[in-house]
Amino acid sequence: MKKSILFSAVLPLAGIVGFSLVNSTTTNLLEVRPDPWPINLQRIISKRDTSYALEFRDQQILTGVMLDTLPFANLEQLKYFEQGLSVLKMGNNGDVANYKDYSIKRTNVRKEPTWYLLRFQSGLTNFQQPEADKMIEAIKGL
Repeated sequence: MKKSILFSAVLPLAGIVGFSLVNSTTTNLLEVRPDPWPINLQRIISKRDTSYALEFRDQQILTGVMLDTLPFANLEQLKYFEQGLSVLKMGNNGDVANYKDYSIKRTNVRKEPTWYLLRFQSGLTNFQQPEADKMIEAIKGL
């Protein structure tokens, strides 16, 4: 009898703990580029804090769709990403902004527009200057 009372008292608490761990909301702030090679800037609001992420399709995988997510723990880290894009915009071909977990390289394949290569872990995507400008403006507005 004591075991059933204890079990019935603990079970609701286990449900509350499980609910609070996954209680978050993800919102697309900006669709930088649509399918088939999407890049989306997202805001993730959890109970304790707000984080951000850049979701992109890995361009190394041509036979399937693999989405990678570059996480930013807070707005300050996202602003560092924006600063890297802004500095590279004024830079030269081959310039690289290196961060702890990812890098952005300016790669001028052709004269216009400028191209960028984003590497995160084993994921890779590229984007052009107009797409970089969209991200810069969206992040500055936060």
